[in-house]
Amino acid sequence: MANIIDTATNNGSFNTLVAAIKAAGLVDTLQGPGPFTVFAPTDAAFNKLPPGTVDALLQDIPKLKKILTYHVVSGKVLAADVAKLKTAKTVEGSDVKIDASNGVKINDAKVATADVAADNGVIHVIDTVLIPA
Repeated sequence: MANIIDTATNNGSFNTLVAAIKAAGLVDTLQGPGPFTVFAPTDAAFNKLPPGTVDALLQDIPKLKKILTYHVVSGKVLAADVAKLKTAKTVEGSDVKIDASNGVKINDAKVATADVAADNGVIHVIDTVLIPA
C-alpha cells in the first residue's frame, strides 16, 4: 500500500491538493508514520473557489499551511467512526463540524468517497475545500 501522498497522487483527482501540499512543505509530514485522517478536496473542489484563490494561496505559505492542516486529523478515523462524531480537532488546531444525518458532511463539504486506505492513515474525499474560521 502507498502512503497518503502517493495514494493521492496515484488517484489523479488531487493534483491541486498535492501541488499545494508540496508548496507548503508538508510532504514529509504526510509521508511520515502518522496515522493521519485527511479530508481531501478534489481538483473539482478547488475549482469551486473564486478565481485566483489557489494562486494567491500558493504565494501565502503560512495561510496555505493553515488551510491544509485544517483538512487533517491525527489518527486513523474510518467512516464508521467519523459518523459517530459531532466535531473533530484538526492538526491546524480548530474543530471541523461533522453531520452524519444525511450522508456525511464535514462543515459544508460532502464526503464523496470514504475510507480510501493508505499505509499511514485514511483519506475521505470531499467536494469542497474547508476554510478555517
